[in-house]
Amino acid sequence: METETAAKVATYLLQINAIKLDSQKPFTWASGLRSPIYCDNRLSLSFPQVRTFLKNSLVQATKLFPDFDRVAGVATAGIPHGTLVADALDLPFLYIREKPKSHGRQNQIEGEVKEGAKILLIEDLISTGGSSLQAVRAAREAKMEVVGVLALFSYGFPEASDAFAKENCPLITLSNYSVLLREATKLNYITEEEAGILETWSNNPQKWSDTFNQNSQN
Repeated sequence: METETAAKVATYLLQINAIKLDSQKPFTWASGLRSPIYCDNRLSLSFPQVRTFLKNSLVQATKLFPDFDRVAGVATAGIPHGTLVADALDLPFLYIREKPKSHGRQNQIEGEVKEGAKILLIEDLISTGGSSLQAVRAAREAKMEVVGVLALFSYGFPEASDAFAKENCPLITLSNYSVLLREATKLNYITEEEAGILETWSNNPQKWSDTFNQNSQN
């Protein structure tokens, strides 16, 4: 994405506390990983100015993909932003769950599933890319073509890039972790020293987490 857009997205997410940074008291992810960053982009929905900017930025970014005739949100966090994009483009919308429902029609994909449809997937956050690529595979199994995944933010993990490349699925994000660190330092959300610690985490999150746990026990 354009540097100006990426920087503004990062700044907005910091200002509304959708992204929190703390290298001294790290957050614990659902996986058990200790992390100095916590990202909850759903908070942006409560701030009209930010929500509108993100919507417009996503709509602009859709032009970087091949033609598509449907927008799909990755459940659950990708649903609201996907809906906003579909509405702005006046296109059909659907969303894709992690797995089929255990009752009713047992749908994994909600909305009109049309064989041969070309869809753009909207996601809020890319870490390893697992949930997004599950949605990609589900769409393909339903005989729909996925032109790519568009997300608000990425941690920039190499394993995510490798996974998307292996799946032959284009990925574009409005902003990313390296831009975030630069803007957070510039805006005095963190010090240069803290930025260094945060950069170390991004290079090897598991090692950073293990080291922090060992140090805290000593």
